[in-house]
Parts: sequence; C-alpha cells; structure tokens
Amino acid sequence: MALTADIREADGTRVEQVMEAIRRRIAARTLQAGARLPSIRKGAQSFAVSPSTVVEAYERLAAEGLIRSRPGSGFYVSAPQAPLVLADLAPRLDRAVDPFWVSRQSLEAGADVLKPGCGWLPPDWMPQEDLRRAMRSLSRATPSGFTDYGTPLGVGPLRQLLARRMAENGVEIGPDGILLTDSGSQALDLICRFFLEPGDAVLVDDPCYFNFLALLRAHRVKAVGVPYTATGPDLERFAEALADHRPRLYITNSGIHNPTGATLSPVTAHRLLKLAEQARLTIVEDDIFGDFEHEPAPRLAAFDGFERVIQISSFSKTLSAAARIGYIAARPDWIEGLIDLKIASSFAGSALPQHLAYSVLKDGSYRRHLHGLRTRLARAMGETIRRVGAIGLTPWIEPRGGMLLWCRLPDGLDAAAIARRAIKDNVVLAPGNVFSVSQTSGDFMRFNVAQSVDPRVFHVLERALDRSPKAGG
Repeated sequence: MALTADIREADGTRVEQVMEAIRRRIAARTLQAGARLPSIRKGAQSFAVSPSTVVEAYERLAAEGLIRSRPGSGFYVSAPQAPLVLADLAPRLDRAVDPFWVSRQSLEAGADVLKPGCGWLPPDWMPQEDLRRAMRSLSRATPSGFTDYGTPLGVGPLRQLLARRMAENGVEIGPDGILLTDSGSQALDLICRFFLEPGDAVLVDDPCYFNFLALLRAHRVKAVGVPYTATGPDLERFAEALADHRPRLYITNSGIHNPTGATLSPVTAHRLLKLAEQARLTIVEDDIFGDFEHEPAPRLAAFDGFERVIQISSFSKTLSAAARIGYIAARPDWIEGLIDLKIASSFAGSALPQHLAYSVLKDGSYRRHLHGLRTRLARAMGETIRRVGAIGLTPWIEPRGGMLLWCRLPDGLDAAAIARRAIKDNVVLAPGNVFSVSQTSGDFMRFNVAQSVDPRVFHVLERALDRSPKAGG
C-alpha cells in the first residue's frame, strides 16, 4: 500500500500527514472496518517515513478510536463504515475548480444570479407553451397513466419515435434496443453499474463533461484522460492509454463536444473504432447535444452498428430539465442486463415524463422549436465570441453549433481565481480544470452562450480578470 502520494498532498507534520492519509483511505473505503494496517516496518516503507513516525501516528489514531491495537497481531480499522463523501475520493481541490461546486452553485442559484458556467438553457428558451399543451392533453388521459408503474423498457410509442429519429442520422436500431431512463445521468450510471468494478480504468476526453468525472469517482474507478483535438481524441495518445491501462469503457460526445464545442471527424471516427475493436473496448457515446446541430456530425453508433458502441441521450437540454427523460440504445443482450439493473435500482420508469415527451415530439412543434433554437443560439454564439474577444479571451475553436464556447484566458490567467471573484458578484463561471483529468486547463473557461446574453456577465468578468493570478498548470 504505497501512500507517498497521499503524504505529499497532506499538510502538517509527518505524523499528521500519515494520520490524514489513513483517514482518507478509511473515508474512501479503501480501508474497510476490520482491515489490518501495515506493520510498523512496512508502514514506514510505504509512507516513506521513519518507524517512530508510524508508531506515533498509529497511537494517536488509536486514541481517537479510529483504529485499535490487537497485541501480537497489529493495528486494525475499528471505525464503523463512514458515509461515502465523494470529495474525499480525489485530492482536495479548491472548491472553485470542483465540479460539485459548479453544479451546486448553478442549481441553487437565485433569480438574481447569472449562470454562464451552467450547461442548460434559460427557462424562456424552452418550449413552454408546447409543454403546457401536452400537459393539458395528458390530464385527459386514463387514470392509470398517472398512478401505475411504467414498463421497464419504457413507453413503446416513444421508443418507436426515438428509433425513427436516430435513423435520420444513420443510426439504425429497433425500439427493443432502446431503454428509457429518468435522465442521461441515470443512463450513464446504469451503464457504469453494468460494466465496471471498483478499480477499473475508463477513458475520457481531456477536457470532458465534468459530471462524467464525478460519476466515475462515485463508482470508484480510475478516469484516464486522453487529450481532445478539434476533430476528436488524440489517437496516438488514445492507443497509448489502451496499452497502458486496459480500460473497460471510453465515454465521449461525438456530436457537439462538451466543453470544447468540437465535432468528431469521419477519419478519426473510423480509426477510433479500429482501435476499440483491437482492444475489445466498449464506447459510450453521449449524444445529448445532437439536436443542436445544423448538420449532423458522424456518429460512432452509425459506423459501428451497436457492436461495441452504446449511445445515450436525454431531452434535458432541449425540452425540459424538470420532466427528466433519457435513454440508452444498445445491442439486445446488453439491454436485457440493463433492464434488470434498472428494476433493481429504480424498479420502473417514470411514465408521466415519457408520455409528456412523446406528446411534444410526435407533432411538428418540437421540430419548429429546434429550428428557432438553432437560429437563436447561432446569434448568441456570434455575440459571445465578439464579447469575449473584446476583453482578451480567445475561443479555442468556433463551434459549428450548440451553446458551448471553450475559451483561453489572456496571459495564462487562473480561471479558478476568476471564478472565485465572479461568484461574489453573483456570476457562476465554469473554470477549465473542472473539466480536466490532468488539471492542464487552468487558463481555460467554458461559456454557455445562451446564458451569456446579459452584458453584466462580461462587466463582472472583466473586473475579475484584473489582478488575477496566473494558472498553475
């Protein structure tokens, strides 16, 4: 049990550092109740400290009741199982660059808080009248639609409609290959439960959607970042990661990428799938931003035919974040196993949101909404690019669509420090290292252009840029 990295991350004396390293392992459940600690000699080697330091650390932890001594046998963890605290499963980052901080600030924000760092549309950009009309129609439905459990696969007509929509992008799958979920996050969580064991490796883009990292942390697996380029993952680094880590999954966006706004090229897609086939790697393709595209980008599921690609998505970004509805599209044997997991974890689907989504999607109102939304987002993108440029930020690329703009700060400034300043003025920003496994995006920031139309965002940002320290890496 080599714990020198834990020692380096802790503050205080060497004794206190050893104690804190053990506390972290217990909090993260790496050391379970009843587990035997290393002997004094092995502990000194593992912690890279003297035996007397280990003796004192163990004695203090025993005095706290966290561990106990068994004469002639050694020291054992005696604390009852601690509640899982996700923040304890990774190095303690400044909360301004922690994905939970960004999410909570955005979700708990009052009406007076501006949220250019969040990942969803403002309420008045959503099809509110279409939703009201659909709810009125549902109110006249049979009573069982309001009170009974939904089927495990989900509402049949909605799955049929989703299959037709996916076919328009060259993704061929039948309704029985689609499992409805309560959100895109639940879809990914079920997949992680199905494929992963604690300690497994999972490839993600670097940078990537920060909740991928949070969810993988909750499943106690190792996230391995692969640098992302304007046309997809860096394939040379991808191949190296396959050889070095033997990952079980690769999780990515192949449509509009989060946070960069990039799109996968056909050449990269084909080469990526060849690498995945050679390594027997399963790919999870998150298509949540697909409806924002003016012209569809290549889909890995279309090229692969669902042999080793699973596609997930939801309607939280374009229809309603309140009526949670997502889905998984995968080959039949995997869908069967995922159904059992869904029953075990949530028993049945939420039929009401599924009926609501179907009611809106089945007529032409949703397509009209998307057409207007893309036009509105294109205007907001152009205006945001102009505004960030005026205060010295540089877009990494100009996205082909969507609401996300990935920008480099001037002079290598520290995005976390700027986010801390901006929150004091009721502006929630998303600093780059929130999205980065390697913590190499400290001078980047992601903007949601739909949430950046208020000029106050850039007034606050410009003030926060002044005298901000530079990024550390």
